[in-house]
Amino acid sequence: MAPRVLVSDALSEAAVQIFKDRGIDVDFQPKLGKDKEKLLEVIGQYDGLAIRSATKATEKLIEAATNLKVIGRAGIGVDNVDIPAASRRGIIVMNTPFGNSITTAEHAISLMLAVARQIPAADASTQAGKWEKSKFMGVEITGKTLGVIGAGNIGSIVCNRALGLKMNVIAYDPFLSQDKAEKMGVTKVELDELLAKADFITLHVPMTDKTRGILNAEALAKTKKGVRIINCARGGLVDEAALAEAIKSGHVAGAGFDVFETEPATESPLFGLENVVCTPHLGASTTEAQENVALQVADQMSDYLLKGAVSNAINMPSISADEAPRLKPVIKLAEVLGGFAGQVTESPIKQVEVLYDGIFADMNTTALTSAMLAGLLRPVVADVNMVSAPIMVKDKGIILQEAKRDKSGVYDGYIKLTITTEKQTRSVAGTVFSDGKPRFIQIKGINMDADVGRHMIYIANTDVPGMIGFMGSTLGDAGVNIANFQLGRDNQGGDAIALLYVDEEPKQEVLDKLLANPAIKQAKPLEFAVE
Repeated sequence: MAPRVLVSDALSEAAVQIFKDRGIDVDFQPKLGKDKEKLLEVIGQYDGLAIRSATKATEKLIEAATNLKVIGRAGIGVDNVDIPAASRRGIIVMNTPFGNSITTAEHAISLMLAVARQIPAADASTQAGKWEKSKFMGVEITGKTLGVIGAGNIGSIVCNRALGLKMNVIAYDPFLSQDKAEKMGVTKVELDELLAKADFITLHVPMTDKTRGILNAEALAKTKKGVRIINCARGGLVDEAALAEAIKSGHVAGAGFDVFETEPATESPLFGLENVVCTPHLGASTTEAQENVALQVADQMSDYLLKGAVSNAINMPSISADEAPRLKPVIKLAEVLGGFAGQVTESPIKQVEVLYDGIFADMNTTALTSAMLAGLLRPVVADVNMVSAPIMVKDKGIILQEAKRDKSGVYDGYIKLTITTEKQTRSVAGTVFSDGKPRFIQIKGINMDADVGRHMIYIANTDVPGMIGFMGSTLGDAGVNIANFQLGRDNQGGDAIALLYVDEEPKQEVLDKLLANPAIKQAKPLEFAVE
């Protein structure tokens, strides 16, 4: 059955056609996003939800979305999606961070020019029949210093455009390297230096706990007298009340704002002030940008639902369409290793260590670790998946460590998972052969070569004579058929393990009979989803 996607906001017809052309069953209801009750009623029918800003993917809606696998936001902002709730339910949340980058950058430059020359006020005055030429004295931007807070995708475009306008550009961004700054042609500075030197300041950072109020009263007091502030990023980055006071005092010469602390912004301390230009969140509002993000989100969601490729996800490591087929069997191996450890571990887990050896060290290990953690937790949390597992592990206070190394043994590569509990440390390792099927190559430090079966019994015992016969007769007497088995030991009379491949899950009474043998330390049923 084809995946079903609901488009509940006004995406372009071309985007809807992409879903259809890719074989997705798409339901285009562009007004449904505003009808909360109706949306809540039908959301359980869909695998994907494509939205803009009108649809609010609240915790309540996400709880009702029993089949939902992905939410695609046509645009960069995901303020209208409850990310934690989606992550807990294992729903991938995607956005389209690059589709409106140029448009937003151009809007920031436009506001800067409008503020520099007081264009909106001059226009209103002239159209009112006045001719107040001397009133609207502006400033040139050529040779002026532009301070860019946030030199990421949009910020870097702003830097490029400003350099083309012959401005001096300085940038504050903790993630901007000196080498990258030099290649961009900008000067990397700390925030206080930017505040002190910039004639214009433009913000291009996301809203986080660290960036909220980055231009508050204290920061504004450090700015150069006559500075002009531009914000096309997120409302709340600038303290609007503090900025209004700075404008009234004459310290700040003007401002251009496209975003506000509260939106829709029907009132703001900035409204009505001289030389303040305000627009209603138009950063992405061009025909090209709206089309680009709509097409992009349709392609991204289709790639995920049909191929397992993950692009621009907020809560999940990316998996490209090219690497998805190659990664698929390795993700299965990671899930199996995690599933094995999760099923045989009987006490609370304190630490998880993952080692990627050889060819696996060069793969998308973030995705692999997420799959492994999902397998590890699934025995106790049935609906966990790659999205929710890392969050659950963090919430439980489990320490996670990941390491990589070059090929070190007879295999081209392998993955080793080590679990530390309150009582012991245990490990399991596996690899994938040319047939694409996962195999166990080591358990508890004991080497072996074992397939993964749908129903298995893992037995840890002391190496004593007669164990094979005892296990066979015990299961045979209980009517449990052994299809195959694999054995291993560290040394004669030491620790030994057995993997018994059985036709069906054994009853607890059968396991109890096995455990009645004093040489058997553990007997655990294992179940894996195998093809």
